[in-house]
Amino acid sequence: MNKTFLSSALAATVAVAFATSTPAFAAEKAVSLPAPMQDTPSTAATETAVFAGGCFWGVQGVFQHTKGVINAVSGYAGGDKATAHYPIVSTGATGHAESVQVTYDPKQVSYGKLLQVFFSVAHDPTQLNRQGPDTGTQYRSAIFFRTPQQKDVAEHYIAQLDAAKVYPAKIVTQVTPLKEFYAAESYHQDYLTLHPDQPYIAYNDLPKIANLKAVMPQVYRGKPVLVSDAK
Repeated sequence: MNKTFLSSALAATVAVAFATSTPAFAAEKAVSLPAPMQDTPSTAATETAVFAGGCFWGVQGVFQHTKGVINAVSGYAGGDKATAHYPIVSTGATGHAESVQVTYDPKQVSYGKLLQVFFSVAHDPTQLNRQGPDTGTQYRSAIFFRTPQQKDVAEHYIAQLDAAKVYPAKIVTQVTPLKEFYAAESYHQDYLTLHPDQPYIAYNDLPKIANLKAVMPQVYRGKPVLVSDAK
């Protein structure tokens, strides 16, 4: 599904369908999760983490509204540079997942807290190779770790959540080493903020922001940190 290039007529049709058949903001359910029992402290000025959980518009938007995040960039991880382009990634045959690279201040927010946000409101980690209306390996749930410490914390947290049975099904999130992250095309950046009335965003992604505010108010920031602001 090429979400970006919906015609105005199709967008209007979709909007009417949502309005007449489905309650507004009914697409996502918040999950209140315990904090990770294990975390990775850091004395660095900044750290980075890469997460994949369905369409990157919503995942980026969630982290842009998270305190301590300096920048959140939509992009691709898991495949090669030559195929890191939206039309090719959308075929599902590149190995890439739509991902978000999060640069954060570890003095304000820890890697473990970002994992809690990721599993709680950014996506549903029990869905295999899909998220909401989007299907294919490019929409898989994945954590691309940069260090052994990130790998250890992520795996322990997944085991903790599975043991606590906080979801009705087992977590399918992949924990895999990051080979490289490739930033997505400029039109994908800050998409949620720039297009709040787009039917896909209104139905699938804005509820994630509302859930972050409701479930994790201590890390919610009202004004998002945007890619365009960092330039």
